[in-house]
Amino acid sequence: MAAGCAREEQREGRAVKFEDEPVPGYPLPILPGHTSPGRFERVLRAGAFAITTELAPPDSADPEEVYKRAHVFDGYVDAINATDGSGANCHMSSLAVCALLTRVGYAPIMQISCRDRNRIAIQGDILGGAAMGVCNMLCLTGDGVQAGDHPQAKPVFDLDCVSLLDIARTQRDEHRFQSGRKISVAPRVFLGAAENPAALPHVWRPQRLAKKVAAGAQFIQTQYCYDLPQLRRFLDQVEALGLFGKVFILVGVGPLRSAKAAEWMRKNVPGMHVPDAIIARLSGAHDQAQEGRSICIELIQALREIRGVSGAHIMAYRQEESVAEIVEKSGILQGRSPWYPERDAPQYSHRTAAS
Repeated sequence: MAAGCAREEQREGRAVKFEDEPVPGYPLPILPGHTSPGRFERVLRAGAFAITTELAPPDSADPEEVYKRAHVFDGYVDAINATDGSGANCHMSSLAVCALLTRVGYAPIMQISCRDRNRIAIQGDILGGAAMGVCNMLCLTGDGVQAGDHPQAKPVFDLDCVSLLDIARTQRDEHRFQSGRKISVAPRVFLGAAENPAALPHVWRPQRLAKKVAAGAQFIQTQYCYDLPQLRRFLDQVEALGLFGKVFILVGVGPLRSAKAAEWMRKNVPGMHVPDAIIARLSGAHDQAQEGRSICIELIQALREIRGVSGAHIMAYRQEESVAEIVEKSGILQGRSPWYPERDAPQYSHRTAAS
């Protein structure tokens, strides 16, 4: 996790730039030891505590809905996940959302689920995403179709997360498809995967993470982690496996809207664990939504001090507007301002860029 050759500058504690940055928002030169021209990888390798979040894709073909949803994160996050049929529900595709976001310079993380496409289609999507400027890809097995709004759909699952990572790494590093056929220009991407420290059996989770790292994962985004002692035990095992220094781990957090919502998540979301103490704290609050945001802020501040944690992944489904408040009040960015389209050129707008 070397800081890399480029020096990170903080001008008056505000905008973060790199010495070799050509044009704000454009791809950066790929440094030794880096695999992508993206800002997200740069931020992590420079040692900054990274913040990512998720953009809920619209049920619409209007690109303005994507830009509007991304705009609420401006200046507060280093990368934005474009979900791929999360929960097996149908929305605008991750590839399309990423295509729109890269037009104006955002750093999207393209989620790729194995549920809906076989290895032929997925390898094509990896090349297509990279060709449009996507620098970050998160490889997922995917939720079962029975969980979503099209339970009659036929699941594919030609690959799982580990085999997908291996294929993507092969495309990037060996310049070939899984079939062996050569790729003329390889996708220069930063590869990630998901993990859930709270899922049972707990002893298996670090080994699963190790398999993903061996297959090519360079960063990990976890499921929600509300139990910090449990997270620390997980990270102790990850360190014992020698994985610190080989992968960047961003821990999942999010604002709980109410005690009732927390109870529902604990009962219905696989592997989801919310301690009784947090539910009791929410129950006793006058404003439960505000208390949920306060808990999220405290968790992020605590994560900064935990060895092996490189950032936080804020999942605020239907509460996206709260991300700015959470990041600002946590002070986790320590004065730096992640890039967004209007940061360095106020006259710039996505409407002119996309035209």
